Amino acid sequence: MNNSRNHSLFHLPECWPTLVRRTMLHVCSLAHWAIIYTRSMCADSKLQRVRLSGELDKARNEISLLQEELRIIKTRFAKIPAKHRPYYPPTERMAILELKAMRGWNLTQTAQHFMVEKETIAEWIKRIEDNSLIRIPVPVNKFPEFVRYVVRRLKTLCPLMGKKQVAEFLTRAGLYLSTTTVGRFVKTSMSAKPDPDNLRTEPYTKRVITARHPNHVWHADLTVVPTGKGFWTSWFPYALPQIWPFCYWVAIVLDHFSRKVIGFAVFNQAPSSLEARSFLGRTMGRNRCKPKYIICDRSKQFDCNAFRKWCKHKKIKPRYGAVGKYGSIAIIERFIRTMKDECTQQILVPLNFNDMRQELALYLTWYNEFRPHQALNGRTPQEVYTNTSANAPPVLSEVEGPFGDLPNSQLPEMKLLVSYLAGRRHLPVVELKLAA
Repeated sequence: MNNSRNHSLFHLPECWPTLVRRTMLHVCSLAHWAIIYTRSMCADSKLQRVRLSGELDKARNEISLLQEELRIIKTRFAKIPAKHRPYYPPTERMAILELKAMRGWNLTQTAQHFMVEKETIAEWIKRIEDNSLIRIPVPVNKFPEFVRYVVRRLKTLCPLMGKKQVAEFLTRAGLYLSTTTVGRFVKTSMSAKPDPDNLRTEPYTKRVITARHPNHVWHADLTVVPTGKGFWTSWFPYALPQIWPFCYWVAIVLDHFSRKVIGFAVFNQAPSSLEARSFLGRTMGRNRCKPKYIICDRSKQFDCNAFRKWCKHKKIKPRYGAVGKYGSIAIIERFIRTMKDECTQQILVPLNFNDMRQELALYLTWYNEFRPHQALNGRTPQEVYTNTSANAPPVLSEVEGPFGDLPNSQLPEMKLLVSYLAGRRHLPVVELKLAA
């Protein structure tokens, strides 16, 4: 009897709670690693059913993580007393009512989702015509109401667009607005300050290369695109290996004069110098041209004797960015940041190579042909590369005179057409036409 009782007793270590918490982090990191590795096998399967099953599992996992993230935020927000919570502005109240209608929620469900009282939602619906409580964008004096509404809707449909980019898109479509006017419409802050850490304090000691025409100066660089949301893990070295299926290596070639992306390639691991040279050779053959200069960083793929000999054979002069200095290869680095902000961070990065190449090809087509560039005065890289211009005639201009004094019956009826390249919501194509 005593022996059986002694066998049922065991002693836990003193640091047991700490070990459990640390173990949970290890388990979550290991599960993340295993899920990505398993999905990679589904992405390469020859059976369409298996590939679709992997994509469905990835979407469901992303939805569950977003729901957990939202639950944590709402839990913290619920701890604030109701009378001390921030009020929804009139435009957000209208957006809540629109979402209520789209979802088919009743008063109780809407109140639970947005953490307000159901009597508040009922009061909003009752006073829907009260402009001080519920309102859509209010027109300014010099433009009719539809202009302001067009700007706000475009910002809602394409939230990544800044005020300069919105103005350039509408200019290409025929609606001439200044950047400050767009800023007033979307109520964005105009107090952007430069980062002092990114300012160049020392002049370059080498001669600066100036691009004088297309295909005069090319930029080449490599970047890593994670298939998940990051590389962190709880065990040493606290990062996942930078190889597929955890990430892709993407090579980019960009023309300095026109900012056009000349070519790209996707690798499953860090490419060798031979693979980088082969990619550059294929890009030159596909475009039937070669640059006079190639600007790149001092990575092992470019800073080697084999690459220099290859450039000498091709009669190309390689130039390397200065180590630790801002601006030496800023053109292509800024493009890579734009590509990640507007493409890879807006989608679920696929684990299949062909799907990944297709997503990048669609984005680069949109970037070259439809996205206006601030450094090119609102023109697209393709227009500068081919020395052409957009054929959109001006429809309205702030210079032609104010429209606030005209009655609504005499104002031209406009139609904003926002389509999406290949159905991708992050690749908008904007057109503004007169209504028939």
